[in-house]
This record gives sequence, C-alpha cells and structure tokens, in this order.
Amino acid sequence: MTSRPSPSPSRPVRPKKRSALLPTIIVVAALVVALLIFSGTYTDFLWFNQLGFTGVFWTEKVAKLLIFLAAFLVMALAVYFSIRAAYKARPVYAPDSAREDNLNRYQLQLEPVRRVVMIGVPVVFGLFAGTAAMAQWDKVMLFLYREPFGSTDPQFGLDISFYTNTLPFLGFVVGMLISATVIAFIAGLLTHYLYGAIRLTERGIFTSRQAQIHIAIMAGVFLLLLGANFWLGRFATLQDNGGYRAGAMFTDVNAVIPTKAILAAAALIVAILFIVAAFIGKWKLPLIGTGMLVVTAIVAGGIYPWAVQEWQVKPSEGNVELPYIERNINMTRDAYGLSNMEVTPYNATTTAEAGALRQDADTAANIRLLDPNLISSTFAQLEQFRPYYKFPKTLNVDRYTIDGKVQDAVIAVRELNPEGINPNQQSWYNQHLVYTHGYGVVAAYGNKVTADGKPEFMQSGVPSTGVLGTDTSYQPRIYFGQSTTDYSIVGAPEGTDPIELDRPQGSSTTSGDDDPASEALTTFTGDAGPNLGNWFNRVMYALKFQSTDLLLTNGVNEKSQILYDRTPAERVAKVAPYLTLDGNPYPAIVDGKVKWIVDGYTTSSYYPYSQQQQLQEATTDSLTANGGAGALPNTSVNYIRNSVKATVDAYDGSVDLYAWDAEDPILKSWQKVFPTTVKPFTEMSGDLMAHVRYPEDLFKVQRELLGRYHVTNPTNFFKNTLAWSVPDDPTTKAVDKQPPYYLSLKMPGKDKTAFSLTTDFIPQEVQNTDSRNILYGFMAANGDAGNVKGVKSPDYGKLQLLELPDATQVPGPGQVQNTFQSNTSVSEQLNVLKLGQSDVINGNLLTLPMGGGMLYVQPVYVKSTGSTSYPTLQKVLVAFGNKIGYADTLNEALDALFGGDSGAAAGDAGVDKGQGSGGSSTDGSKPPAASSNPALTKALNDANKALQDGQAALAKGDFAAYGDAQKALEAALKAALAAEGATATPAPTATPTPSAQP
Repeated sequence: MTSRPSPSPSRPVRPKKRSALLPTIIVVAALVVALLIFSGTYTDFLWFNQLGFTGVFWTEKVAKLLIFLAAFLVMALAVYFSIRAAYKARPVYAPDSAREDNLNRYQLQLEPVRRVVMIGVPVVFGLFAGTAAMAQWDKVMLFLYREPFGSTDPQFGLDISFYTNTLPFLGFVVGMLISATVIAFIAGLLTHYLYGAIRLTERGIFTSRQAQIHIAIMAGVFLLLLGANFWLGRFATLQDNGGYRAGAMFTDVNAVIPTKAILAAAALIVAILFIVAAFIGKWKLPLIGTGMLVVTAIVAGGIYPWAVQEWQVKPSEGNVELPYIERNINMTRDAYGLSNMEVTPYNATTTAEAGALRQDADTAANIRLLDPNLISSTFAQLEQFRPYYKFPKTLNVDRYTIDGKVQDAVIAVRELNPEGINPNQQSWYNQHLVYTHGYGVVAAYGNKVTADGKPEFMQSGVPSTGVLGTDTSYQPRIYFGQSTTDYSIVGAPEGTDPIELDRPQGSSTTSGDDDPASEALTTFTGDAGPNLGNWFNRVMYALKFQSTDLLLTNGVNEKSQILYDRTPAERVAKVAPYLTLDGNPYPAIVDGKVKWIVDGYTTSSYYPYSQQQQLQEATTDSLTANGGAGALPNTSVNYIRNSVKATVDAYDGSVDLYAWDAEDPILKSWQKVFPTTVKPFTEMSGDLMAHVRYPEDLFKVQRELLGRYHVTNPTNFFKNTLAWSVPDDPTTKAVDKQPPYYLSLKMPGKDKTAFSLTTDFIPQEVQNTDSRNILYGFMAANGDAGNVKGVKSPDYGKLQLLELPDATQVPGPGQVQNTFQSNTSVSEQLNVLKLGQSDVINGNLLTLPMGGGMLYVQPVYVKSTGSTSYPTLQKVLVAFGNKIGYADTLNEALDALFGGDSGAAAGDAGVDKGQGSGGSSTDGSKPPAASSNPALTKALNDANKALQDGQAALAKGDFAAYGDAQKALEAALKAALAAEGATATPAPTATPTPSAQP
C-alpha cells in the first residue's frame, strides 16, 4: 500500500479564486434598482416642471430627505455608541465556566466581522427609523411654519396652534428619542452580555463597573424622556377621543392632568438619581426611586382617576360634567365650521291650501326633476355616439345663466372609454397614440324633459352645440378626466398628418359606425405633458411604464408629449400633498374652457375638545356605497376647512389652486412651506366664481356632527334625547344614508333663491325600538359665490338649519316614500307604466321648505327591459303633509295637491313635456277604493282574468287555451294603455292584485 506524497514545501498550495459571478449579479441588480429609482424621480421632476410646480417637488423631496437623515443619524449613532461603549468596557479574563467558554467561542467567531456588525446593525436600525420618520414630514413642516389661530383652549389658555402644530411635533420627537434610547439600551445590554461584562453566576448577576455606568446613563436618559412624555400628556388629554365626549372632562382636569405632572416630576427625580448613581456607585436610591415611580404610576395614573370617576363623577355626572360638555360643544362646532350656523324655528304646516306656493313660485319654477344618479344611461344612449366614449355613473348638478335666468343643469363630459375600443383595434399604438381624448360637454335642463320623458339638452351633440357654446366658443376636447387613467402620447410638428382620433363626423355620428375612416383626426397643440423629443426622456419613461413599445415606436417625434396622472384628483393631490380632496370633482364650462373644479380640505386630528369624525364613514351614502362618487379616505379628523378651490383644465391639464379660506391657519402654514403655489381667490374669474358650489363631502361631515351638535345646551346634550340622524335613502333597498341634494332654493326668511346643498334630519334611531321617520330638521348650505371676479358673496357657505316642532309631525322621507308606494291611486298609475315589460324607477326624493310647510317632489322613471333601454321621466309624485299628488308634469301634480291651484305657475314651474294627462291628489291616510275611469278599471280586470286563465291552462297542459288567454291579455293591455292615455283627469283606483302584473 503506497502513501500519497505530501506537497512539496517548495510549491505552496494557492487558494482558490473566488467566483466573480455573485458580486457581478449584486452590482448589476443594484444598478438596475438605482436606475429604476432614478427614472421615477427624474420623470416626476419633469411632470412637476411642466406644470410649474417644481417648488413643491423640491421642497417635499428635500424635507423628507433631511428628516430621514436626522432620524437615521439619531437612531444609528445612539445604537453605534451604545455598542461601542459596551465593547470598550469588555473585561479581559480567562473563561472559568462552560457558559463563559461558549461566549468566548462566539466572540472568536464574531471577531472577523465585528467591525461590519458594529456599523451594519446601527445602519439597519437607522434606515428603519429614517423611513418611519420621513412619513411624518407634514408634522415637522407644520411646526416649523406654524401660524397662530388667534384663539385659545379653555383649560391651559394656549393658542390652538400649539395643539395642531407644536404638540404633534414634540410628541413625534420624544417618541423617536424614546425608541432610539430603548433600542440602543438593548443593543448595549446584549453586547455587555456577549463580552462578559454582564454574567450569570451562582451568586446572581455579575455586572462590571463600566456596564453599571452605561446602564445607569441609558436608564437616566430614558426616564428624562419618559418625564417629558408625561408632561406632554397633560396637554394631550384635551385631544382625547376615547370617551363619549372628546376632550378633558372632570376626571381628566381634576385627576389625570395633575397626576401626569406628578409623574413627570417623579421621572425627572429618578433620572437624576440614576445619573448620580452612575458616578458614585450607590444604587439603593435609584432602585427605590424606580419602585416608587412604578407605584405612583399605578396609583396616581390609574387607581386615583378611576376612583374619582366612579365615586365623584358617576353619581353626579349630569352636573359635574356640564362645564366640560359645554367646552366640547363649542370647540367641536368651531372646528367644523358650525359656529355661525343660522338656526330658524320653522312651524311647518301640514295642510295643503290652494295658492300656497305663490310666494315660492321662483323656487317652484326651478325644481330639479332630472335625477343625476339615474340618467347616466339616458345620456349614454342619446349622446355617447361611440363605444369608446362614456359618461360617469353619477352625473353632476350645476347652474348656468340662460337668457338672463339661472337654470339648474345636469352636466357631464363625454370622456374616453379605453375599454370600449374595438378588440381588434386594441394595439399599443391605438391605445396610446390614436385614442387619446374624449369630446364635448353634455348638459340638460334640470327641470325640463321632452314630451316622451327624455332630457331636454342645453348642450349636446358632436360637434358640440347648444346655449353653452359651440366648438368655436369653447375647447371641447377632454384629455384629462375622471376615467382617463392610462398615459397617452400626443403632439407633432406642424404639417405632420394627424393620427389622433378626434370625433365622429358626418352621418356616422348617429349610425353607431365606429370605423376609424369615418372619424375626424386631430393633433394636440397645447402644453400638457413632459416632452419625449429626446432619447434620454424616452428611455426614462419606457422604464417608468415598463414599455418597450414606447421606446421603439415610430409614433414619437421631437414634439411629442406624454400625458399621465390625468384624473383631476391625481393632479391636485400631487401639487398640493397637504390637502384632502373631495370625492366628487365636477366639470364646468369656464371662460371658454372645460374645467374640473376640485374642493380641497385642510384637516387636523389634534384640535382640542373637538369630536373626531371618521371621514369615510361620514361621507358614505347610498351613492358612494354603490359605485358613485368616491367617499373620503379612511382617516379620522376633528378639524376641517374647505381652504382651497382647485381647477384642472380638461384640455391641457393645467392646475390652479386658489386660497378659498384665506384665514385658515393651517393653509397659511402650508403657504409658507410652498410659497407662490396657491393664488388668492381674488384672481378667480367671475365665470369661475359662478360655478363654485358648496363642497359635498364637507357638508356630509357637518351634517353627521349636527345629529348631536345642533343641541347647544349642555344639559340637553348630556341627556341625548334630542339627537337626530340622517335618514336612510328611501329610494333604495339597501340601508344607506340619503345623499344631500343640490338644487336652487329660496329658504324661509330669505329674499332670493340660492344654489344650495340640502339634507333632512329625523329622530336618531335607537336600538331595539321603532324609530319614527318624522322630519325634525332641514339644513341648506348656500353655494352661490356670485359672478364677479375676485368678489365672494357674503352669503356663500352660510348654513341655515330649520328646526321643526315635534308636535307638527311632518312626515319624513321614509314615510312619504311608503305613502307613495302604498297609496292605491298611485299604485294603479304605476302599474299601468309597468305593463309591457317595463321597470318603474323612483328618482331622488327632494325635500323643499315651501308653502309654509315641507314639500316633497319625486320624479318617476320608466325603463324597458331591453339591452339598449334607458330611463325616461313619465310621472311626478308630490306630497305635502299627509296629502299626495301625481301627474305627468310637476305643475299638474302641484295643482292637484293644492286644491286645483298651487300658485306655482306664477314662476313657470313644471316639466316641459307636452300636454299631460292631468293630475290627482289623495289623502295619504285614506286612499280611495274606486276609480272614475271605468275603461281603465275594466281593462285591468280583463288583464288580470286573462293572466289567471293562462296560468290555469298551463297547469292543465291545454296550450290552445293558453294561446287564447295570451291573446286576451295582449288585447287587455292595449285597452289599458289606451284608456290611461285618453283620460284627461285620471283618478285613483284600487291597486291591482300582484297576479295582474305580467
């Protein structure tokens, strides 16, 4: 057996070369990530630069970077010096136990990478801290640029800005320092243990002198910070929302605030004892002090406030809490802009007398009957023209001056619908270079329809025509809209053949032909997006959108612009990141352009003594719950102002911000942060002022608060017996709140009509009880800002609340809707509309304070069951007290309701839909049982019999008899329709049985 020769000492073994593959992969991956990050930042800069908001871009980026670096350094340095101090304090000894021998082995294994670990661990914790701190940049900026409110809190007498701007920042700083101290303490403790400065022995825990000093100093710093946190907690009690009422109540003022001051002082004393002990080496006093601090925290911070609440407050809560409840009421109303609300007792009558609406003829003339929440499909069928266009599910309500008279209008823009492009044409080229924009505004009179119930348009068609302008008087192309979410590439040099599909032309507009050859073409000529004329920008955007087509296409030229972030909310949110935006931007033709108007809110959740509101919950109603305009984010606030009105040009995407509430201190702070970005509202044109309206989501938040905070007497507020709630929408099956409604209205006591946002209030629902759907309150917000450049009407934004006396028993929306549905006379008329496979749809139920009482108006739409069907207005239901009326037109229904002459005709009220068939009025509590139209009654009875005969024939299998029954049913239906149309004054009749409804 031979042995393997040993290596020659003259030829040493060379170590294996490490593969360069892994480092190469890491470097390449890092470069790719860096390139992607750079492309995102660079393209963002181009976007802001094109809009003229580079100041916002740089200010936000630099602020976040500095905050990140500050937090990174605080955390990383604290952890690094703690580890370094512990390492330097390591003892030098020979292991004398198995445990110490194991630690020694760990030390030996760690030694080769010790320097990397000592730097890497602090860096990792620093990155986490910096990232978390960066998200709090708004608190830092509001503190640095804080503006006084000019009012003080009722407990400490400090300016409100201390709570909204200073206290959140101080809390953030103290919290960050406490986190850094705790993590540094743990890191140092582990290092001491690893290197033997702290050891477990048979006699207990051995701690070296250096470790004791380190621990004592860290404990002292922690206690100092804890004391600061206790001290700040005194002020934070005024922001507490944990109880039934927000703010510091009796127990907080008399027990919690004093004990927090005691705890702050005790923590300071114990901190000093620890620091002294670190140098004199005597630990008895700091340990005793720590124990006393814990006991004090339990007794003073927990048991004492509990005892005060249980033994002093609860037995006399209705008395001792009243001053603090009054604080909560006043501060909450201030924070939500409710302090100056006008409250009017309204002794509403329930008796419908002839001529009662004569004083309200102007309001009656403009009662909106088109329901913007129902007629989107009507707009689509009549005005869409091409499948690559679309209208939003919920349309908007605005007003325009036509022939010197203000008219409510239901308005929408014909936006691009990328999903409607023919599947054979959905190439990248078509989607991003050809189909680039929508076209035109469509608007209909709010109070008029045609003879067959279709909207009467004031603006329509392609090309766009109407009383609001033509293609030559306003720019109809919609490059920026709520459904435009993908990017487009537009623009070309002069003389280049256009490739963008502009609009249908010729007879194809009505034929539905979507052949591109029959469409007009155009080239965008504005300045709307960053330029793609050089290869560097193309590469950056190709990386941003991860598209090789964008890089390789021949459709890009030196004049090409890329449009993205195209919804109005996206654009405003990026240039004003401090705003919370209303969920329903709306379009208007302003100064020859289509502008999206967006309401922006400044909010805070730190206003003292103010009740918090969950925004998403407060702004959700039957529309937002079913896919309508979006509700606000899922955040809580206790202060809100409509501080900014923003506009986005639908053609070039330009954004303008106007300081609508220039006195808002939070907006003033942000104007210091981003100077020159927000213009004074005095620069708003008169045309734009004319289309400003009261913001919908703010109104929803306010009405939710008013359910309780309409009560200003602390005693009554505490009893909570006068609480209200917003009624559920009676027109839907789902249990969702009724949305507020825009309409032109003259409120009681006012001398002119105003475009207003309105809502109802009923008694608050109590669990396990039958709540009454009685109308207790009605609120309207004046939304008319005027039409003079830079001059805001003093009445704009004023809230008026009508309080109805309990004894009047005015029916609420739910009761009125139930009366409409259960009344025999109305049922007979609606059943006629259902004949022939049609659905009857109840429109929005409007409440109007008119005729000395409350008038309800509801349009009724009919929609066939076909695939291309759409709702048309066919009837109008009205109610006043317990009496209801119905007819083809509003005037006829009102006259029938008010004894043959409502007085509304003085203002030309009603629906222009040709000759109606008359109207009928009934007492809702006593529906008549017979009809004065014998032909209609006979036809319905014949239809009922024919249906029953047909069902009986089917049961027997007699198909011949079934065929005869169907013929008889068809004849009866025709007779019923003829009888209903021929009568001049249809009267109520008994409701047909369900079996009579085919």
